[in-house]
Amino acid sequence: MSQPQMVTEEEALDGRDTPVLDPLPVHEVLGLPLDEVPEGAEVAYFAMGCFWGEERMFWQTPGVLNTAVGYMGGFTPNPTYKETCTGQTGHAETVKVVYDPAQVSYDDLLTLFWENHDPTQVYRQGNDLGTQYRSSIFPVDEAQREAAERSRDAFQQRLTEQEYGPISTDITMDQLFYYAELEHQQYLHKNPDGYCPNHATGVKCGPAD
Repeated sequence: MSQPQMVTEEEALDGRDTPVLDPLPVHEVLGLPLDEVPEGAEVAYFAMGCFWGEERMFWQTPGVLNTAVGYMGGFTPNPTYKETCTGQTGHAETVKVVYDPAQVSYDDLLTLFWENHDPTQVYRQGNDLGTQYRSSIFPVDEAQREAAERSRDAFQQRLTEQEYGPISTDITMDQLFYYAELEHQQYLHKNPDGYCPNHATGVKCGPAD
């Protein structure tokens, strides 16, 4: 099986000027418009394979107020799911997480991120093969970037102790988030028996050094 290759900006699909999800709906579980960020809340973006199961994990987390799935880290404006799955947009399947920092910290979310997928796999999670399934964190500011890098280094130590290889997770700032189509939002609420693999290593995070 050949290793997927990241598309270049020059090779990427053209995309479109209009969003694929417009207007934005209300969250099927949490009840907020998908773009709502309540006063005092903060936003984080994570990619860890198929976004259906990832989104459910986050919306079930106490202190998470809103979630949405979309595409991030690529070149094609307003990509569709079908386009993203070709690997020709450069995007990763990503979950937007709106959270109350008084109830759950960014470090807590990072722990969920590291412990619930295999960040040592490159351009895949299990049988899901492609650059859209890569492991990525998209910090919104320097504080998140520093926390993400600190947690990555700490988790690498624990992975190495269990004879896992190097973490492949991208940590990239200043990326646009494009909402995915309606059928993908809260997919596992609408389809409780839907595809939902968990590729966790079983390695747990410890206190950051």
